[in-house]
Amino acid sequence: MLCDTSRKMKANKHLLLWSSLAALGVLIWAAVDENFYRDWRVIQRQVRARLLPSQADAFAIRLRQIVSRDTGATDRCVSCHVGMAPGESGIEGDRLYGRHPDVVHDPASFGCTVCHGGQGRATSTADAHGKVPHWPEPMVPKEYSLAGCGSCHTHLSVPNLAELQKGKLNFEQADCLACHRMDGRGGTMRPGGAGGQEGPDLSRVGATGFKQDWYEHHWAQKKKAATGPWVSAFGDLPPAQRGAIDEYLRSRVGAPGLVEGKALFHMPELTAVGNKDPGQVSFAQVPGERSVANWLKQHFRAPASVVHRSGMPELGLTERQIDQLTFYLLSLRRRTSGETLWPKDRIRAERFGAREFATDGATLYGTFCAACHGQKGEGMRYPGLPEFPAIANADFLRLVSNDFLREQIKQGRPGRRMPAWGASEGGLSGEEIGRLVTYVRGLGAVPFEGDSQPRRWAKGDLAQGEKLYTEVCASCHGDRGEGKVAPALNNRVFLNLATDTYLYKTIQNGRSGTSMAGFGAGSSVRRTLTDAETASVVAFIRTWEGKK
Repeated sequence: MLCDTSRKMKANKHLLLWSSLAALGVLIWAAVDENFYRDWRVIQRQVRARLLPSQADAFAIRLRQIVSRDTGATDRCVSCHVGMAPGESGIEGDRLYGRHPDVVHDPASFGCTVCHGGQGRATSTADAHGKVPHWPEPMVPKEYSLAGCGSCHTHLSVPNLAELQKGKLNFEQADCLACHRMDGRGGTMRPGGAGGQEGPDLSRVGATGFKQDWYEHHWAQKKKAATGPWVSAFGDLPPAQRGAIDEYLRSRVGAPGLVEGKALFHMPELTAVGNKDPGQVSFAQVPGERSVANWLKQHFRAPASVVHRSGMPELGLTERQIDQLTFYLLSLRRRTSGETLWPKDRIRAERFGAREFATDGATLYGTFCAACHGQKGEGMRYPGLPEFPAIANADFLRLVSNDFLREQIKQGRPGRRMPAWGASEGGLSGEEIGRLVTYVRGLGAVPFEGDSQPRRWAKGDLAQGEKLYTEVCASCHGDRGEGKVAPALNNRVFLNLATDTYLYKTIQNGRSGTSMAGFGAGSSVRRTLTDAETASVVAFIRTWEGKK
């Protein structure tokens, strides 16, 4: 018994000894790691080794941080990016350890994560960049770093992409780059002494503002000059060209490419998509890096392969367009800082309802309609989805009034992909809908031919109409008018807006350029409907009114 007890005591002593030594070893290693091998310490020793002796003596290896009471940020990013810390020079010219590039706002006042994302209080690289499980705000990829502007700013009155490109072309054709810099280009000396950035950098002029009479001022300077760029580079500009340049200048907010991405694709319901948590989305069908940017790119390429049963069609975008859209969507982030810090554009958008896009007909159409109906109203067909109607079709516009178009935009098509864009539903005012109607009418350049008949005049044999509908219409429009490859006819808004004349003439004449054939003329491949038979089909379609 004594031997057994002695052996147990000895074993327990060994267990206590070795476990204590192991615990001591862990504590020693933790202390060594904390004081010698943490990422920020290693980096700061590397930085100090590259400094001049006089600078190295004054360079202390310590945690550095920016505390912003305004934004609520406590960011220790500057413990590694030491040159960006207040009062530090770092290594001049070094991308990682030098000063922060020139931006509108002082990073020492706003912190780092407000623009770049990531985990500000972390002191290891992976943690700080947010590339760890369960951290919902990873750092914005460096190629999209300017997307951080969207954390606070809401760029307003953005025109459509075609207008932006026209303005840029006019800006360059007018040789404005001879004297001005724009997003890193221009303002360089040319043969004969022309240029050399005599004028200010215009890269942020859309945010800071510019004189509306700039052209008159420039023209006055040209009259005074005898030689130099005022004579060689500045010439007469027609009003339309000046207006296009004005539009382009208003889009220059110091974030190259961001406004172009917004112009390419602006969807109001995507307001906070930039805050998407990578831990809450599936990467099962997304090859490559598990990042929000990569997920967005693959979703633009093939929506249904990323999101099961996605209603988003494959848009056939180029890689450049996908890159622009990803850039823009990553900018759709919102900080919870107090309203006292909000810039004017965000206040105007969120408190006074200012539009984020321009409200001319072309821009409204590009924003709300073009993805489904085509850039020129030609209609669109996407794999796995019903064909979207060609709203600029002459046969359609000839039969519908502007009131029809206005109410159709306002009320949408319930149960279909056409949403209601009225002010209470989708946010278009009556004036904006009017501009949109004018633009759509202009796409087809066909006026409404008028209709002297009452709205409801068709009479016929309902049984015959149902039989004929099943025979000639159901294969495209569905057995109950629900729509298959052709639009749904059994839709309360459509039936309320469409007159009997509209239905009758569409059946009789068809819709040129589409699969909708005319049944009023003879053909060897389809039956011909008499006037009475067509009226019976219209009467049968009317029986769906008031039914679900």
